[in-house]
This record gives sequence, C-alpha cells and structure tokens, in this order.
Amino acid sequence: MSPDGVGQGGGQGVGASLLRKEDARFLHGRGRYVGDIRPAGLLEVAFLRSPVAHARLLGVGKPADAEARVFTMADLAGVGGIRAASALPGFRVSEQSVLASGKLRYVGEAIAACVASSRAAAEDLAAACSLDYEELPVVSDMLTARAPGAPLIHEHWPDNAFLETQRDEDLSDLDGIAAAKVTRQLRTARQCMVPMEGRGVLAEWDPRLEQLVVTSSTQQPHIIRSGLSEVLGLDEGSIRVIAPDLGGGFGYKGILLPEEIACAWLAMRLERPVRWIEDRLEHLTANANCREHHYVVTAWADRNGRLLGAEVDATVDSGAYSSYPFSACLEAAQIGSIFPGPYTLPRFRFRTVSACTNKPPILPYRGVARTGVCYALETTMDALARQLGISPARIREVNLVPPDAMPYRNLVGKVFDSGDYPEALRRAVAHFDLDRIAARQAAGECVGFGLAVFCEQGAHGTSVYHGWGIPFVPGYEQAMARFTPDGVLEIRTGLQNHGQGMETTFAQVAHEVLGVPAARVRVVHGDTALTPYSTGTWGSRAAVMGGGAVAEACRLLGERALAIGASLLQAEPGGVEISGGAVRRRDGGAEVTLEEVARTWYRRPQNLPRGVDPGGLEVTGGYRPDPDTGTHSYACHAVVARVDTETGEVVLEDYVIVEDAGQMLNPMIVDGQVLGGLAQGVGTALYEEMPFDASGQPLAGTLADYLVPGAAELPATRIDHMETPSPWTRFGQKGIGESGAIGPPAAIVNAVNDALHRFGAEVMDLPASPARVIEALEKARAR
Repeated sequence: MSPDGVGQGGGQGVGASLLRKEDARFLHGRGRYVGDIRPAGLLEVAFLRSPVAHARLLGVGKPADAEARVFTMADLAGVGGIRAASALPGFRVSEQSVLASGKLRYVGEAIAACVASSRAAAEDLAAACSLDYEELPVVSDMLTARAPGAPLIHEHWPDNAFLETQRDEDLSDLDGIAAAKVTRQLRTARQCMVPMEGRGVLAEWDPRLEQLVVTSSTQQPHIIRSGLSEVLGLDEGSIRVIAPDLGGGFGYKGILLPEEIACAWLAMRLERPVRWIEDRLEHLTANANCREHHYVVTAWADRNGRLLGAEVDATVDSGAYSSYPFSACLEAAQIGSIFPGPYTLPRFRFRTVSACTNKPPILPYRGVARTGVCYALETTMDALARQLGISPARIREVNLVPPDAMPYRNLVGKVFDSGDYPEALRRAVAHFDLDRIAARQAAGECVGFGLAVFCEQGAHGTSVYHGWGIPFVPGYEQAMARFTPDGVLEIRTGLQNHGQGMETTFAQVAHEVLGVPAARVRVVHGDTALTPYSTGTWGSRAAVMGGGAVAEACRLLGERALAIGASLLQAEPGGVEISGGAVRRRDGGAEVTLEEVARTWYRRPQNLPRGVDPGGLEVTGGYRPDPDTGTHSYACHAVVARVDTETGEVVLEDYVIVEDAGQMLNPMIVDGQVLGGLAQGVGTALYEEMPFDASGQPLAGTLADYLVPGAAELPATRIDHMETPSPWTRFGQKGIGESGAIGPPAAIVNAVNDALHRFGAEVMDLPASPARVIEALEKARAR
C-alpha cells in the first residue's frame, strides 16, 4: 500500500500468470481484421508494380476502356512524397513517390493503382496496363553499392550511402600485446517478417465529420496519422486512424506504406470506401524486407581471454528508400553503440554504412540491429576461445559486466540498469552435461554446443531517440482511466496490441493499483479518435512505458475515488484506503465498493461531498522513467546441435534460455514472447533468406521458396527465469518483446561450428543452410 492509500496487489495483479483476456475472441473466430470489414460500395485496389529493379519510367499505358480506374502519380494532385529524414549529421534524404514517377528503383515498386469492384478484377486491370521504360545498371549488393564508380540510385548523391557513422580509436598497439587476434567476415541474409496477416488498409471519407477514416493493420496509429497528414496535406484533426485486431506485427506494421496513402487519396477522390489487402507475393518481394548485414570484425584478447579491443566495419543494405518513420539508418547507426554488448570492452573502433541498393526499403524487424550484432560478436567470441584453447563459457565469464558494477555505463555510453549476467551464463551451462557432449564428439559424432549472451535495450526514451536523430521522438507515454457508471474500469492507451497480450497485462496493472477484478477492466486501443497520443508499440516499450502510464492513471483515478468514498463513509480523507476494489476505512470499519463510488458520481450527484474534483472519475496519466535511457533485459541462450555431414542438415537437440526481464508482469506472457521470438530466431539461423539475382530480381516469391520454420523444426526448450528488478521503472519490469529473437542465430551457429571444428570447417553466413554447411565442409577438405 502506498502512503496515499492507492495501490494493492493480489492473484490477478503484477506477477500473476493470468490467462490472456483477448484470447477468447481469437480462439473462437471473433477477431476483426481489416480483411473482415466490407462497407457498402467497397472498391478494391491492386497495384501495377515494377518488373525491373532500375529503370527510367517513360510512360504507363492504361486500357482505353478503363482509363478512369487506373491512377498514376500524375493523377495524385497535391500529394507529396514520403520523406523519412534522420537528424544525424551527413544523412542523405531520399523522397519516395507514393506511385513511382520518373524512375523505378526496385522490383515491386508501386507504379499505378487499379480500382475495381473486386480484387480479381483490379488485378486483371493491372495486367492490362503496359509500361514503357529504359533499363539502367542495377546495384543488387550492398558491398557493390559501396564500390567507387557504382551506378547511382539517387543521381544527386555522390555515392550510394544514406549515412556513414564511425568512432575512431588507435588500436595499432594491440597486435603486439594480445595473445590472440581473430578476424571474421560475416553476413546475415535478407529476410521478410511473415506475420500471419499481411498489411491491409481500408480508407473512406466521412462527409458528416469531414474526416478521412483510415482503418489499417498498423502498430502505430498515431504515427500513421502524422505521416498521412504530411503527405496528403491534411491537418491531423481531419484524419482518424483505426487499428483493428492485428495478426502479428514484428515491426513491419510500424511503417507508413505508399499503399496507405494511395488508398486514402482514392477514397477522397472517388467518394467510395477503398481497400487494399496485401497478398503474400507482395509481402515477400516488395514490402517486407529486413535484416541484411555484412560485418568485418577483428578482436584482440589476452591469454586469459579478457578482451583488449575490437574493430568493426559494418554495412547494412537499406534498400532504395528511407522508410517512414524510422529512416534508412535505424539498423546501421545502432551497430556501433550496441556492439560491445554485455561485455567490459575497453577499446573500440567502428565504421558503419547504410547502403542504398535496388531493393525494397529495409524495415525494422523484431530485434532490429541486435540480432545481427549479437551474431557477429558472439561468433567472434567463440573464435577467440578456440584460438586460446579455453571454453566458450570461460571467455564470456571473464568479460561479462559483473553485478556489483550495476548500474554500469560502458565505453559508448550505454547504461545497464541491473542484472547478474555471469549468473545467467552459469545457469545456462549447468543445464547441460558438457562431458557427455565431449564424449560424443570423441566418439565421432558431429555434435556441438553453442552459447550466446546478449542484452536487449528496450523502452528507451526521449534522450536516446533524440540522440539517434529519429524523425519522431517518444516523450511521456499517456494512458486514460475512467469508471463507467456501473463501475467498469476503462483504460485507454495509444499503444497497439498485436499479439503480445497487452490487454491482459494492462488489466493486471490496473488491478494491482485499484483492486478491480481483471474481468472488469476494459482496455481500449487502436483508434486515434479515442486514445491519447502515442508513438506506438515497438522497441519493447509497451510493458514499461504503457504499464507505467496505466499505473499512474489508475493512481490518479484512485485519489478521486478515495475523496468520494471517504465522504460516503463519513471518514477523513486520510482515514481511508483502496483495497480489494473498495474504499475502506483504515480503522477496519465499513467499506464502499468502487462500483458504488462510480454510481454516486454519475447517478447520485446529490450525495457528492462539497468541493469534489469536478473532473470526475476520468483522468489522464503520463509516465517516463528517470533516467529514460532504457531498460536492459538480458539472456543466455545455450543449444546442442547435431550436424549431418552428408546432407548438411542441422538438428537442434536441446535448447535452454536463461532470461532476466526484471519483474515479470505476467510470467506466462513473457514465456510466450520468448518462445515466439525463438521461432523467428531459428528461422534466421537455419531457414529464412530472400535472395536477389544480379539484376535485382527477388528469387523467393512463395512460402515454398521462402522457408519459415514450423513446430517440427523448433527444439524442445527450457526457460529459466531470473528476476532482477530495474531500479528505474514503475514495477521493476524490463522490455522483453524482442529478446527471444536476438540470441538464436549466434547460439545455433556456434553449436554448428563447434561440431564442425574437428573438420576445420566454419560457417559464417546466415542462414546456416544445408548448402552452406556442405560448402564449409568441402572448403575444409580442399585445404
């Protein structure tokens, strides 16, 4: 109980494994997605898309009998381009036309919007259009893009780089004092997010309110509204964005898409509802590319394995345009700041490049830059350990930030709030019989053990994103709380639920503060007309920022309820408290339920005390941690993998995750987030790849070509939780939404390389597919 009498826990509050409230509608088929909404007079849109990666667009031929139903950029009068500029020095701005104009810069770029009464008819219309274009040399690889004399994708730029960042430090003396030095060149594949539901948008004009209503499958309704306002030239008050149920997000649904803008314009022009539903081909080849990195890493260590320094040259393939709102440099610009990871690295030098290529714009995907950085760093740590002849666990233990150093500020300014990283490592290793694994190796089995330790900075706030130059900067997260006349507690948040159990978690937070049963808490989200402004759900921030805001709003609401309850109980304001969903006298006397308090305010105002707050039982609370540099959850992933040297197949025999999310608001939801992330991490490690040929053509247009792991490909997994509360957050919770996806590629490939070590083979590029495993073995045999 807090001194003001507001706040109490219970079996449904913080720390309880409460079943998810929202699952009932999903499991019974009552979810409502963009594809389920069909207003009267609906028109469907299909987009004519570029068949080539780089060309001068000379003209679009429209069918003579359907010219009025095909729209190009020349028709979109008054519509601007998409500009996602970073404030970081040296960033080069690209402007993306809503529909391509003058030049085509990647396969799948939208050229014309074709409108018909059905999607099939709209696709037929697109197929009947003709294109006149002059092909140009293609830049299909990020390293080629960096080469002198490479064809320019944006002719007014001097080269194909959105941004370069660097940190200089003299490392020339390390060769003479280090006992071990390794250099590795690594590459991660270009991927797609593949949520169950792709993007979709339905736009219609409300003539009564003179308002554009856009229903979109988005994680960031308020940010999408801002983007639409900027490009369409409308004030934000005349735009309403609604996000219904989402079938997954993973970062992809936090981006303003050209298709959203085109549909919005068409709805206003045609005065009819207009809808576009992304199909899987569009998703894979044109819209959802992510996570393509290249690293050259050099690291030095002393004879005990302690790191002396590291150098990184990293390139990220950012595609042809900068995506709104995160920009083209979100990944590369982070690499330098997060590469030291959980270690006490004393010296560090880096250079990063956000390369521009003839590919779709890169988008943020669960884990963002951390998955690639963890892969580069952790495989390098194993290489150092092999050179020194010490165990992978030992080299990590001597370098991990110790618990007595917390809070710890590293050499690039990251501040770790709390935790015991060495203990997480020890716990993970203790789950395995390493002697038995060694015996299997000695007997000739191709089996290996792999580790990866990492931290996930989440819920970072104003100071961090202002420093990164992001086009929008999150501030105080707000939540609204109010009682309805019958005592239901309604929570309104600008954050968006897309599968992470937010409706349940926020109900638990409200119960923790006010004692209202979770079943009597209604969480409203996904509508800019109803909810407070928010930058949305991304960056593992909802539980920390949203949870803190809900708690503050409920605290303020509780103070108002206390004043009314004290009057009804004929008690002094300081003589009552909220407990169990009621206002009770502290002396153990009578109580009045919060339902009765609400009924009094709304229906029996004659019983209200004199001087009652006229604002009533509806409040808005804001929250931002202090400091706002973010929480650092962390984990150690450990895995045993078996490799078939004839086929190259990798089988994951056992998997352990030791995870510290601080105070878990709902342990069952945390488990779900970790396991879901693991599935995506296994995909990154072993299966998922969107290849492009030299002409910039995508080569995986279906799920038969783009491999996504299913239940049969996932290992039996044990999760061991540690709970080291953050000293900076409302309940000690830390952001955890991306963690499960960060560690698997590094841990799995380290296990594969441990198995292949006796052959002198090593896999460096992701995914560690059978072809790449066999190639590594053949190269080793050739040597």
